Amino acid sequence: MSEPTTPTPTESQAVGGNVNPADNKFTAWLSHVLADLGKNGIFIALIAVVVLFSFTTNGILLRPQNISNLIVQNGYILVLAIGMVMVIIAGHIDLSVGSVAAFVGACSGVFAVHWGLPWWLSIALSLLIGALVGVWQGFWIAFVGIPAFIVTLAGMLIFRGLALVVLGNANIGSFPAEYRALGNGFLTNVFGEFEIDPLTLAIGGLAIVLLVIQQLRSRRGRVKYGQEVEPAAWFIVKLVLVSAAIAFFAYSLASYKGIPVTLIVLAALVLIYGIVMSRTVFGRHIYAIGGNRHAAELSGIKTRRVDFWLFVNMGTLAALAGLIFTARLNLAGPKAGDGFELEAISAAFIGGAAVQGGVGTIGGAIIGGLIIGVLNNGMSIMGIGIEWQQAVKGLVLLLAVAFDVYNKRRSGRS
Repeated sequence: MSEPTTPTPTESQAVGGNVNPADNKFTAWLSHVLADLGKNGIFIALIAVVVLFSFTTNGILLRPQNISNLIVQNGYILVLAIGMVMVIIAGHIDLSVGSVAAFVGACSGVFAVHWGLPWWLSIALSLLIGALVGVWQGFWIAFVGIPAFIVTLAGMLIFRGLALVVLGNANIGSFPAEYRALGNGFLTNVFGEFEIDPLTLAIGGLAIVLLVIQQLRSRRGRVKYGQEVEPAAWFIVKLVLVSAAIAFFAYSLASYKGIPVTLIVLAALVLIYGIVMSRTVFGRHIYAIGGNRHAAELSGIKTRRVDFWLFVNMGTLAALAGLIFTARLNLAGPKAGDGFELEAISAAFIGGAAVQGGVGTIGGAIIGGLIIGVLNNGMSIMGIGIEWQQAVKGLVLLLAVAFDVYNKRRSGRS
């Protein structure tokens, strides 16, 4: 007569029903979702801010005209944020971008209005001046070895003074219609006049299709190489939500005037610089320098050359931001560019750039800039004074940096 066997833990759990495989799957799914949300916290923050002001402004924030205005009014900040996040990733800072934008805007006024040059030549010469400003500052930073904080602080004073000299302490306007299109133009009525612009809807649909294809290819590649992928259900939910957001955004633009020219410029910059930072040697060198400059030098990276071209790039983007701002106002004035550097730096840090450098993304900087734009727009609609708007933006910046510091300490303890 055989003795009764003692069931193994697995058998006893199955018999007793203590562990439900479905519960295990749900727990794993939930933990993955929460971890994914943590990685995309800045995107969640943008959604939260939009939802908050949608209620507090009785839906005015999400009206088609206001959504279009958000892009047009904040385009120059988003352009600056792209260059600023690259500078911050490399461990530097640029305090001169507002003054450079004002100086270049003043120069473009002289070119286009006083000298009567063609609009395209005025824009080209203005961008060239911005690049030369970057060459000037990049030389002192990269080859003389003066800290970027000091060089760009001096640049903030120098180019603000030069802007006043060029303007003669007066305003310059008005600009040619083609020039003004850079800040106020729309791509619309290409196929005739429609209540809902079909071209904008088509571009929105194309963006959704490209997004789905890119995400599917990326997921398939991870599976092919045995990397961990998110649960299929969560993958589909995210795709649907992002696609719905793009569709809503495209429909809103199509319902108003179509695609702003500023948005076209921004989309091109995000695509180009996104590729530069993620898929080129130059981009990898920027991250390496920000992570550990000494180690980057020992590995053969020419850090001085990278620093130099970073500031040439920043000067060019500051010039472009100045052109967009001047075109939107149809005016080059002495007060142009005030506070631009603080807005751009705030956008980069709110978007996830690390204070010590080495961390940050172009997409994060754009989202950070959009958060600032929504805050400005929402509080203005609510009638909140400029003094409280400044205080709120300062608090948001402080909390964003504090969150970054907290995450680094937590990862260090781990």
